[in-house]
Amino acid sequence: MSYIPRLKREYKETVISNLKKEFEYNNIMQVPRLEKIVISKGVGEAVNDKKLIDHAMEEITNISGQKAIATISKKDVASFKLRKGMPIGVKVTLRGERMYEFLDRLVTAALPRVRDFTGVKVTAFDGRGNYNLGVIEQIIFPEINIDKINKISGMDITFVTNANSDKEALSLLRELGLPFKKVDERQKSSEIKEIKQEAPAEETVSEEAPVEEAVVEEAPAEETVAEEAPVEESSKDESEETNKDEENNKTKK
Repeated sequence: MSYIPRLKREYKETVISNLKKEFEYNNIMQVPRLEKIVISKGVGEAVNDKKLIDHAMEEITNISGQKAIATISKKDVASFKLRKGMPIGVKVTLRGERMYEFLDRLVTAALPRVRDFTGVKVTAFDGRGNYNLGVIEQIIFPEINIDKINKISGMDITFVTNANSDKEALSLLRELGLPFKKVDERQKSSEIKEIKQEAPAEETVSEEAPVEEAVVEEAPAEETVAEEAPVEESSKDESEETNKDEENNKTKK
């Protein structure tokens, strides 16, 4: 009997039936499946030291179980001292049984060794059913010997599916065992309630602000008092005129 990876057997026995019930597919061929996994790593420092490419190829080969190849630059970049045709990265594409074996090792052995691991992000889908996972340290894989590595570096792991939407791809990868972060619905609802309660309070405070304007409008009352002052000037003028008349009368006599 030929060897069948654990995840491949689980996909055929349970995942297909679960996805068919969840999305109500009419045909088994509509159920999304994992087509390939691409592991890529950029080595920008290889411009000055070409030996780094060999070390990166050896690491990716040990991790994936398949011979990795070097990626070559497509154009010249003078600011980076880069010429067309120089190796600047490493990649490997996994399909079939090796793909399921790598995913099994990633889920069961590598990701639990990540420091303070709480799950992978749900927002890393590209809108076409493909998922991108970034690994910061290559030492999480048990195939890597810490004593032989030159520098701690990361890599990108891309899961390519034939799903029509991100929701279907999320359900597929979750059924295959990829640990996504769980959002607490209770916490979400409590945050929404707090936002709704705080919003009317701010509105009432802002509505009370016009009271100051009413107080400011009372200031013109002083202007009316100031306008009454000319009354005294008119009385002074009348008294001066009466004094002048009296003096004129005395001179005439």
